[in-house]
Amino acid sequence: MGFLQECQTNMNSKKKGKRKSIVYEMGCVLNLMRLWLWMCLMGQSSIPVILSQGSGGGSGNVEEGSVFIDGRVAIGSTDDDFICATLDWWPPDKCDYGTCSWATSSLLNLDLSNKILFNAIKVMGGTLQDKVKYQRTSGQQPCAQFVKNSSEMFGFSEGCLPMSRWDELNRFFRDAGAVVIFGLNALSGRSIGMDGGLATGAWNSSDAESLIRYTVNKGYTIHGWELGNELSGNGVGARVAADQYASDINTLQSIVQKIYAGFEVKPLVLGPGGFFDASWFTEFIDKTHKSLQVVTHHIYNLGAGVDDNLIDKILDPSYLDGGSQPFRDLQSILQPSATSATAWVGEAGGAYNSGHNLVTNAFVFSFWYLDQLGMASSYGTKTYCRQTLIGGNYGLLNTATFIPNPDYYSALLWHRLMGRNVLSTSFYGTNKIRTYAHCSKQSPGITLLLINLDSNTTVQVQVSTKNDGSSIRTSTLQRKNQIQRSNSTSTREEYHLTAKDGDLHSQTLLLNGKVMTVTSSGDVPPLEPLTVSLLEPITVAPFSIVFAHFPNISYLACSSSRSSSSSSSSSSSGSNQMEMNRFDLLMGLLIFGLLQPIICMFF
Repeated sequence: MGFLQECQTNMNSKKKGKRKSIVYEMGCVLNLMRLWLWMCLMGQSSIPVILSQGSGGGSGNVEEGSVFIDGRVAIGSTDDDFICATLDWWPPDKCDYGTCSWATSSLLNLDLSNKILFNAIKVMGGTLQDKVKYQRTSGQQPCAQFVKNSSEMFGFSEGCLPMSRWDELNRFFRDAGAVVIFGLNALSGRSIGMDGGLATGAWNSSDAESLIRYTVNKGYTIHGWELGNELSGNGVGARVAADQYASDINTLQSIVQKIYAGFEVKPLVLGPGGFFDASWFTEFIDKTHKSLQVVTHHIYNLGAGVDDNLIDKILDPSYLDGGSQPFRDLQSILQPSATSATAWVGEAGGAYNSGHNLVTNAFVFSFWYLDQLGMASSYGTKTYCRQTLIGGNYGLLNTATFIPNPDYYSALLWHRLMGRNVLSTSFYGTNKIRTYAHCSKQSPGITLLLINLDSNTTVQVQVSTKNDGSSIRTSTLQRKNQIQRSNSTSTREEYHLTAKDGDLHSQTLLLNGKVMTVTSSGDVPPLEPLTVSLLEPITVAPFSIVFAHFPNISYLACSSSRSSSSSSSSSSSGSNQMEMNRFDLLMGLLIFGLLQPIICMFF
């Protein structure tokens, strides 16, 4: 308050000079207005946060900012298995822009004995989904493999899934604890026209029905069956009209009901697994409201993987903001409709045609990926499936070594820390800071995600919260006194993610300054937080990501999510400790992709 005393002294000493007195009085009024604004913001139950040594940054500019979290009502909610990843069908000779990035990462040739893969497994999916046939019986002639053929759609002939491989995959999924969604070939039986690739005729479901029946007879558990891959709207390679696609979804639902008759829990039916087109999706949803449980769409909003401007797009706040459009538009269709179906992102690789080496598999991509997770959950997306778990230049795991790329750890931290209920946040300061908040997962409190897209500016962040009428009137001084009186509520946990040597192209991630790498036995290293006093203001280093867990904040919006998960949390506490010692991105969703099928798994 020193400047108030200075104002009074200066005004008293300037009474003899009216012009100078007016100038000083105007300056004092401006100072008082600044103080009033500051007190209003900080009076909303202010909780400071800071970055510690070793988390990056240090040089460059320093700015202040404030994030306001409204904890009264959740603005969205996700499924428990929100984090998901895909596996594809692409053979080793699938190449883009002269680079062949798939190696042996296909569902047909992936090394299922790899320990790192087993510990990390989550989701699968792929482009050749609609070109996959399923072997009917073990006595049939051997399944044909995908063969490169430039005259065929996607440049490959049809391929076949041997039932022996399907058996191997299901044993692997079972042992790894994966939740599996399988994508079915939706082009079977159709004729593809030369004009715009319109696929006409009804879906021939006999292959799919044979596979589903075989799966049930073998006792394999599939969480859901998705029909088709990227056939909505204008399609990719081919397209199917919305009314025909809706009829085919109704057929799939009838098959599921028939084969799973007597099962207490039946698999989900999902579709269309394509790019969002408002008029197409509106008609499709309107005609499947009794047969569809999940509406899936794909996201590659950064454009082609060959684009040299990918990093510029990733670091541009305005470009990232544009990514909310499909989430918002899909919800505007679902909410007033008669359907009970929910929205999923069934496949998201950011940059199509296999991504871009040292961009979509490097540290810089975590800015895009985590921002997408935050944005999608804010608009009620229940599950978000990353393309891919392994394969291409956008895998969570390195295609050759299976070693986790930076986004694996980003996904793992999200999975462990961010609960189902989404909280509204508002940031006041530079537009280079992105903020998202959730009720914490399997623990009290909230978790805040901060993303700094600036290369040279450290941002010191103060966190203000709003819960009920009494808490918003708690002053900063009162809050500090409360914290000082209770040592048990005086700290929070922080996880700071930076690139090795500050190189955005690096495939090595630092957590609180420590290199993240797997052990010789394929185990993920412990993800240990920093413990920081709540009295410290937050500092987010340039080009860094921070998860901050506040275990002692109670929000109205979080009370329901805590009560609903308390029983499952207590019953699974022993197994949770075991999972923490492995790559426990819950595998959950399998979707077979473009060559059909795709498999996705949840973390």
